[in-house]
Amino acid sequence: MKKHFTILLASLLMFSLIAGCIMNGNSNNTISNISENVSEPLEVDSFSDEDSQAAATPDNAAAEIPKVYMTTDISSEGLMAVYEALGRNVTGDVAVKISTGEPGGHNYLSPDLIKDLVQSVNGTIVECNTAYGGGRAETAMHKQVMIDHGFTAIAPTDIMDEEGEISLSVPVGQHLDEFIVGSHFENYDSWLILSHFKGHAMGGFGGALKNVAIGIASPDGKSSVHTAGRTNVVEQMWAEISETPQDEFLESMAEANGAFMNEVGDNVVYINVLNRLSVDCDCDSSPAEPTMADIGIMASLDPVALDQASVDQIYAAPDGQDLIERMESRNGMHILDYADGLGLGSQEYELVMLDA
Repeated sequence: MKKHFTILLASLLMFSLIAGCIMNGNSNNTISNISENVSEPLEVDSFSDEDSQAAATPDNAAAEIPKVYMTTDISSEGLMAVYEALGRNVTGDVAVKISTGEPGGHNYLSPDLIKDLVQSVNGTIVECNTAYGGGRAETAMHKQVMIDHGFTAIAPTDIMDEEGEISLSVPVGQHLDEFIVGSHFENYDSWLILSHFKGHAMGGFGGALKNVAIGIASPDGKSSVHTAGRTNVVEQMWAEISETPQDEFLESMAEANGAFMNEVGDNVVYINVLNRLSVDCDCDSSPAEPTMADIGIMASLDPVALDQASVDQIYAAPDGQDLIERMESRNGMHILDYADGLGLGSQEYELVMLDA
């Protein structure tokens, strides 16, 4: 992947906290997702992978260079601004896919931050139970987490696999034949994939693609994605993970997104919030504290372009070394190369700044 950065030097504010999912770290901080310390965005040229060969073209894969909209205003107003800039309204029964956050963690998106956007689309906050144990492995405890973390106070909530699971056909790829999701998936007309961008102990980073591939999957579906189709039995997952090459796991996440895109078509928008940029994910009950400043909010109709643009902002940041090391140590950017090659989106994009 050839990246040519044009960095617009900036100066702004201080440093902030940020964090993410499956590993461990130290933190006693309270939830605060509306950052007071935001690094100025570093404007980056569009990126392309000329060697990518599109093997499939889902309905919502853009034929032209996709736009990624960005603001440094990490607030409810900033969220509304990037959503409105997309020019696509989600309608009908709207699923808002977030991470509800593992108990003990504190880096999930704040209800205060997302409230206005969620309510403006009459959205239902949706999640699925986890496959790794913890405080969200069963519906009753997961519902309590939604209460404790403040999400039930701002919108209806739904554990999508509470009543079972369904299988979505995977249209393209080499690892998965099906993507197993919560059965309530069928209850929604359109989707807002609202992701906290951060590091991840297994994937390197977590953004829009991971929020779909792991977050919408039932525990059996998570097992299948993590093991590149070797098993969809939770009890067998960890043994099979040890035998699954890292790139196959990343490729399976991309393939799962293909199944999702094939089902929802154009009835979806994607937003990444780049704050509390820990090396760990929101599914970590004790995430590492962030070592870099908050960046902003980004949105696109193309999840590959959105995650690529988010990664590029980390590389362009003056203090992103720890998160870069986490991403590179897991070969995390491979998911973008593979998804682009499958025709699920574009690594080339146009960055549109919304700030005055």
